Amino acid sequence: MLVNREVILAKTESTYATDSVPVEGTDAMLVENIGWSNEGLRMNERPAVRSSLGKLQQVFGGTLRSITFDVELKGSGVAGTPPEFAPLLRACAMAEALMALTSAIYTPESDPASIESCTIYYFQDGIRYILTGCRGNVNFNFETGALAKASFTFTGHIASPTDVTLASPTLVTTVPEALIASAFTIGGFAAVINAVTLDMANVLAMPPDMASTDGFGEVQVTGRDPSGSYDPEAELVATEDPWADLLADAALVLSIGPVGGTAGNIIDITMPAVSYRDVSPGDRDGIRTYEIPFGAAESAGDDEISLAFT
Repeated sequence: MLVNREVILAKTESTYATDSVPVEGTDAMLVENIGWSNEGLRMNERPAVRSSLGKLQQVFGGTLRSITFDVELKGSGVAGTPPEFAPLLRACAMAEALMALTSAIYTPESDPASIESCTIYYFQDGIRYILTGCRGNVNFNFETGALAKASFTFTGHIASPTDVTLASPTLVTTVPEALIASAFTIGGFAAVINAVTLDMANVLAMPPDMASTDGFGEVQVTGRDPSGSYDPEAELVATEDPWADLLADAALVLSIGPVGGTAGNIIDITMPAVSYRDVSPGDRDGIRTYEIPFGAAESAGDDEISLAFT
């Protein structure tokens, strides 16, 4: 089996943990850096007192499965049509708002009844793994001259793998645009930066369920702490003073974009109430910089971040 012969399909579920049957013609994702691991694996030891110093065989007590991968942050190619990875954003507790021929916008969701889940098919050359009831977290990475990426981590219920023919997916042909000529401002100031990271920092609960075949109940998003960091070049205090913003607990508007210039492939990110959590010195090729981590608060409820595709 070859490492590079792998395919991911994902589709939003109508009922939690019920296979939504993603298909290769409409539900394929262009991904990279796939990895997986068991999550919450229970192996029960049996510490019986015996004449032998050896151990008794452990007993399996259930597990979930986590899967990680990255996607290119790009649009569908048609304004108002969701990007191919929209089911993944929705399963990371983000609400989708579509305006025909105009935009697809994603913002945080707090209502447990509205936080969706997805089914993920992972084809590993000739083996298919099915994960249902997947929910997870996403973080975004923006670096000058590179492609913007979204990194996903999902946890779901795993079925026994089966031998199947590798899927032949139909993928969106939109080409992402590199991060050049992309504006960045914070508090209205156009800082000179190399990179910025954003993390939804969702908190997942994996409650036990004795009646479940894997011993776990519904994977739930129970909290979030959207946060990130950026690395601006240092300026005179009269021009920009991040230390004063830290001391004042200033709530600053952070804006990235537009990234791209073609309709259907333009990305804008807004965070209306960012506050610094630290300021420390940095060095970029001999130029003084700052390393500034921040947190993102709500401004009007469930609006810590807005991710818009237009």
